[in-house]
Amino acid sequence: MISSVLVANRAEIACRVFRTCRSLGIDTVAVHSDPDAGALHVREADAAVRLPGAAPADTYLRGDLIVRAALAAGADAVHPGYGFLSENADFARAVTDAGLTWIGPPPKAIEAMASKTRAKELMAAAGVPLLDPVDPATATASDLPLLLKAAAGGGGRGMRVVRDLAALPGELAAATAEARSAFGDGEVFAEPYVERGRHVEVQVLADAHGTVWALGTRDCSLQRRHQKVVEEAPAPGLAPALRETLHTAAVAAATAVGYVGAGTVEFLVAGDRAYFLEMNTRLQVEHPVTEAVFGLDLVALQLRVAEGAALPPAPPAASGHAVEARLYAEDPARDWSPQTGVLHALELPAGLRVDAGYAAGDTIGVHYDAMLAKVIAHAPTRDEAVRKLAHALARARVHGPVTNRELLVRSLRHPDFTAGRLDTGFYERNLDGLTAPAPGEAEAAVAAALAAAARRAGRFGGFRNVPSQPQSARYGGHEVRYRSTRGGGWTVVSHPHLHVVDVTPELVRLAGDGVVRAWEVAAYGDGTVHVTTPGTAHRLAEHPRFTDPAERTAPGSLLAPMPGTVVRVADVAPGDRVAAGQPLVWLEAMKMEHRVTAPASGTLTALHAAPGHQVEVGALLAVVEEETEE
Repeated sequence: MISSVLVANRAEIACRVFRTCRSLGIDTVAVHSDPDAGALHVREADAAVRLPGAAPADTYLRGDLIVRAALAAGADAVHPGYGFLSENADFARAVTDAGLTWIGPPPKAIEAMASKTRAKELMAAAGVPLLDPVDPATATASDLPLLLKAAAGGGGRGMRVVRDLAALPGELAAATAEARSAFGDGEVFAEPYVERGRHVEVQVLADAHGTVWALGTRDCSLQRRHQKVVEEAPAPGLAPALRETLHTAAVAAATAVGYVGAGTVEFLVAGDRAYFLEMNTRLQVEHPVTEAVFGLDLVALQLRVAEGAALPPAPPAASGHAVEARLYAEDPARDWSPQTGVLHALELPAGLRVDAGYAAGDTIGVHYDAMLAKVIAHAPTRDEAVRKLAHALARARVHGPVTNRELLVRSLRHPDFTAGRLDTGFYERNLDGLTAPAPGEAEAAVAAALAAAARRAGRFGGFRNVPSQPQSARYGGHEVRYRSTRGGGWTVVSHPHLHVVDVTPELVRLAGDGVVRAWEVAAYGDGTVHVTTPGTAHRLAEHPRFTDPAERTAPGSLLAPMPGTVVRVADVAPGDRVAAGQPLVWLEAMKMEHRVTAPASGTLTALHAAPGHQVEVGALLAVVEEETEE
């Protein structure tokens, strides 16, 4: 029997495993890097062991340090979570060689599925349907579009869609470089890119006695940069025959490699056809939707299987529908750029499952994934689950850095999503519309600014030194001019249809067009004010925290759009001519790679970036002197 589990991971998944361990009477051990010393998963564990350093390569990817930590803390088992070393066969062997229980599949099964190219060969032999591979060296226009993929990776790293044959060599080189940087293996392969394809997967759970469960389907088609954003179970709109094909293929895939434990078999679905993509030999981020539908605790089952227990011959029956949304600290309107800073508040309405890796007061840094929490709704029908989740997210208190919360709400309410018309190109087609100002948003922003101004005025006794003269306040770029009235009220001069009804320390009630709404106002020391009313949230700057770097630099300057690490620099030097849009510097922040491109065609006059450099937001990376017409 397992008595103490070390989780070789961090944040949300570590907290998730700890929750089940506590319910089963199992002690917990956390590991942490220096930036994570005060992280939520460390606070929730019974014991914690430091991994000196900050970069993943020095900490969470150091299997030797993690095994040593487990032994030092008296743990007798290791749960890898997902990401980091979760699919590393050598780490699994090191755990078992140290006399510890590995809560995962056999190392040979991990190895069999570690390379996507070799996994496809195994699946072909097992009769699992596949897409035909394409040799990039002999590809023709008729093979387009192509999808380039890293053989050793996951999470969207090393993936490129190629629609122009002339772009293939460059994209192949870029994918190879990214794969080598991320996984230490630059092998890349190509296969047909299926337009409007769906990402559908099957959760499998197997014991060491020959039983393999196929726990329904999940649709994970809503993705940004090949990384999932919204997931649901079961996958909607699948014909019974296709569902059966998926279940049968998933069981065949697990059986072919002698799988034990929890895993996921991923497929590309196009029409009534399904094609094997890969097998994730670990627990998936989106496992809660399967747990909700089947009424299971997959982590508890992982533990029992690792202890040698046998599964019942068949899983329980599924019930209802579940939808999960990943809440990220990122700005979708700015190329999904990661955001950092203090998370002042994270509160969601009751009635949902929230798996969080951060709590109010925590700082979101640059070193790791930008996911704050997963929010899961379960209901008897899909329509009810989607509505419940969208409603809760719209009313959540998420104060701090910019997040994708508004995008999630709009995605869940988009006609294509509500109708179940899902495919992996959803954001590629709809992102501009989903991030554009909504009807009435400008007016709502003015009302939010007025609420912030009214709260400030009420808090400091109003501006009554010249009561007959209008006062003004600026929040988030919106100027509100108002005049105090007898009795302590305000008349809004700039927007006369709005009227401040009353002000309390936390709420401001505004009247407009005969409707009174209560606005919650929360101000923080970093100069931000969060103003919300049911269904509407605004993050306003009372005073700009920083000046715009573009206002204090020369034209043509390439500035770091976020804090991060320079991972690559184009093969150019000062004096070279560059074209508008040409990638010059690649930054990595929060496990995502971002390209910084030339703002215009011209001459590169300065290049300050070099691989390995840590840069802050606004740092000068390069300068391009724009061409001028004679």
